[in-house]
Amino acid sequence: MKKENLRPIFWERENLRLLDQRQIPGKKEWFVAKNAEDAIFAIREMVVRGAPAIAITGLFGAVLELRKFSSKPSYSELQNVFSKIIESRPTAVNLRRAFDELAQRIPEKKYESISWETFKEESESFAISVYEEDLRNNLQLGKNGVSLFPSSPSKLKIITHCNTGALATAGHGTALGVIRSLKEAGHDLTVYADETRPYLQGARLTAWELMEEEIPSFLITDSMAGWVMASEKIDAVIVGVDRVAANGDSANKIGTYPLAVLAKYHGVPFYIAATEKSFDFRIPSGSHIPIEMRTQDEVTRLNFLKKENGQPILEEGVIAPKGVKALNPSFDVTPASLITAFITEKGIVKPEDISKVFG
Repeated sequence: MKKENLRPIFWERENLRLLDQRQIPGKKEWFVAKNAEDAIFAIREMVVRGAPAIAITGLFGAVLELRKFSSKPSYSELQNVFSKIIESRPTAVNLRRAFDELAQRIPEKKYESISWETFKEESESFAISVYEEDLRNNLQLGKNGVSLFPSSPSKLKIITHCNTGALATAGHGTALGVIRSLKEAGHDLTVYADETRPYLQGARLTAWELMEEEIPSFLITDSMAGWVMASEKIDAVIVGVDRVAANGDSANKIGTYPLAVLAKYHGVPFYIAATEKSFDFRIPSGSHIPIEMRTQDEVTRLNFLKKENGQPILEEGVIAPKGVKALNPSFDVTPASLITAFITEKGIVKPEDISKVFG
């Protein structure tokens, strides 16, 4: 992997430098977070996105915020800082799990007995460890995913959705990490990347990563996936996930569920690439997963119609009638019955076996 080109997160102790994914593919710019509010803005406004990267950003944002206190705050004040960060993206479980784990390591009783400097140092060390663990797990996950395909180099056609690569994680990626590992194993790949309306993470980010890695690919609109499955011999659909319920139901970027239905109809294996951090056994089924609703403007505005002089034909890229109501759920839930298996750092896991492996 061209790590320096694709690495999205740099911890610089005094600040957190994030590759601004709103600017890709047009340009490569960095967003600098200096406190929790900056980190929350980066998460909510999708400067950074992808469940693992969100969790890492949230933790480092908390570390930066803690440094603003001249003296040790009360435990309730501390939890208030953490809660504001957790609430920035409610669907992705990695963020909440990261802070839950920090709380388990330093519960209230221990917090009262340790020095403020020690707590800040331990919080920073924990954030760094989460970052490093995610990278290790992604590399192992990618290696495990390769085992699902022929051992000798083969021609493979894969469909993916949203962005699940280095940009969404500490590096390498989950679903796109498997694809990256397949290339490294010598396979001849063709990847079909869904555009992922309305925020276009597939068009802006996945297509960019695939080109950076020189992996042959086609960008397709979400509505073309059925045609591709019917017309091409697709070997697998591989996607990421933001939260997996106890029964295996999985919340991922909107458009994943219909892709799973299409895969089932066409007999194409449907794999979800996920690390242990994405499994939430407090949620019994997908119906209990909170679904984030985003602004209507993401659906009704798209600035791609141009005059000859390059100016927009439609005012501010409006592509819908003024006043129309638009729904914009950011995620949908794929039932466990449509999932062939989870590709994880602990191996290939069937939906019915996740409690045995991760419970």
